[in-house]
Order: sequence, then structure tokens, then C-alpha cells
Amino acid sequence: MHFSNWEKVGFAVLLAAWVIWGTNKIGNTLVHAHELKENAFKIEGVEKAESGKADKAEAAVPFGQLLASASAEAGAAVFKKCASCHTTEKGGANKVGPNLWGVVGGKLAGHDGFKYSSALSGVGGQWSYENLDKFLASPAAFAKGTKMTFAGLKKGSERANVILYLRQHHDNPPPLP
Repeated sequence: MHFSNWEKVGFAVLLAAWVIWGTNKIGNTLVHAHELKENAFKIEGVEKAESGKADKAEAAVPFGQLLASASAEAGAAVFKKCASCHTTEKGGANKVGPNLWGVVGGKLAGHDGFKYSSALSGVGGQWSYENLDKFLASPAAFAKGTKMTFAGLKKGSERANVILYLRQHHDNPPPLP
């Protein structure tokens, strides 16, 4: 009896699927996995966050209080997420996004030499601490249709740290609220 190559390949695929399915069934009957109530290995300094409760607790903290407890050094570490598209040096070049020297207190969509989206240009106003916080939380929600594709910083403490970091990159930063 002679089999074509397609029949041989089909039989091999079917046989492999049966072996995988059978191994899975046998494995599941022999081993009963259960979720651990606590970690098997304790790691110093790491706490298990309960789903979403830390974020809700942080959301209840007023922005001014988050800003007062923020750190520019921690903001430098968080800003690394932004550094692929932005620079903060005085007179620095624009990248995909504008140079952010003097952005705190500056005009919204006001950096010379950078073409902003009409969505952000249409917002108008200044980059106040509150506006920066809203924008960093969700650029798309702040200016619907913005070209900035970054999803945003969900933690208020991270946003406050980045804002303090950006405040350092200014000739005459506005006073803290």
C-alpha cells in the first residue's frame, strides 16, 4: 500500500495532537496543582499588593500631598520611560517628542520647533502642575486625538516624581502649590 506525502504529513500531525492531548490528560490526573495561600519564598522588602487596593488608596491622596512627598531623584528613574522620545537638556534637540526643558509652567504645545498635534494645540493654557498630572495619567484622555501614544503613568506617586524631576529642568520654575 502506497501513501502520498500529504497523507503522511496529515497522519503525523494527527498523531502528534493525540500524543499532546493524551499527555496533558494523564498529567492532569496524576498531578493536582493548587494555588498557594502565601509565597513559598519570602523576599525582603516586597509586599504582596491586594488587587487594586493600593491604587485606590493612592487615588484618595490629594495631588498636593503626593507632590509634597515626591522625589526628583525617583522621578529621574521613572523618566527613563520617557527618555526614548523626550530630552530635558537646556536647548536640547527634539526627538519624537519635544524637548521638555522649561515645560513646567510653560505654554501648552508651546515648544518652538516642534509640530504638535492639533488636539494638543487646541487645548490651550499652561502646563500647570495639575495639567501635567492629568496629562501624565493619560495623554489620550487629556487631549483626545493627541499623537502621543504613551498610555500614561497610572500611579500618582510616579507622576508626582516625574513632575518634580521636570521642575528641576527649568530656569525659573513656578512655585509648588
